[in-house]
Amino acid sequence: MSAWRDEKNAKALARLNRSLPAIFPKPALVHAMARSLIPPTPRLAVDSYWREHPVRADRLARALARKSGAPAGWTWRSAEVPGGFRSPPAPYRETPYKLGPSSCCLCGQPVYKFGWHEDLWGGGQPNRNASWHACCAAAWKLWTAPREHLKVLRTLQGRTCPATGTRLLKSAEVDHRTPLYRVWRERRDMAWPDLLAFWGAPNLQVINRNGHQDKSIAETRERTQTRRMAREPSAPEPCEQ
Repeated sequence: MSAWRDEKNAKALARLNRSLPAIFPKPALVHAMARSLIPPTPRLAVDSYWREHPVRADRLARALARKSGAPAGWTWRSAEVPGGFRSPPAPYRETPYKLGPSSCCLCGQPVYKFGWHEDLWGGGQPNRNASWHACCAAAWKLWTAPREHLKVLRTLQGRTCPATGTRLLKSAEVDHRTPLYRVWRERRDMAWPDLLAFWGAPNLQVINRNGHQDKSIAETRERTQTRRMAREPSAPEPCEQ
């Protein structure tokens, strides 16, 4: 196995060196060289770097979104988005606000070589074949499938359950601190870049299954009570004598 890996890495490194430009993001290159299997192309090296650092990608994607801001006239309408309020609001992925190639469909900023978010090469020309930043693609995966990043989130949290105060078990689950239904109900008028934090690392936690069940039960009761109050007619005001 070691001989096979050494041979594969030698070929990948030779291919990477042939296509590597004079200027290349150093963090991505350092990461690529440290992999057990070296990515054979610069783009794969960049993708690998951001997949390994989803929390960092999350912070950067939200910062880029803040730089763009929401398009004029856009409002968050969960009924028009697959997944409803559980799906992160992404105006630049909606047909009326798409910016086309060379702009990231998540944050709206220009995409440069290898899916990088900055013009390190000084050409000033975005990549017209790209519609995602590599960091934004990694952030989107964190936002839409946080359970796949359980290991990273456990480490970030210090392996302690916030609900029970005990050590996280192998059966621990990913949860949103502020439930997404409450984000939709109470905070949907917030600025779009600020909304994204409710799908990102600031609102994600890993809790033990029993704590998660108790939290889910409390949230279900709260939602039921809210619906019941919304259906009940308000009591008539007393008449003045």
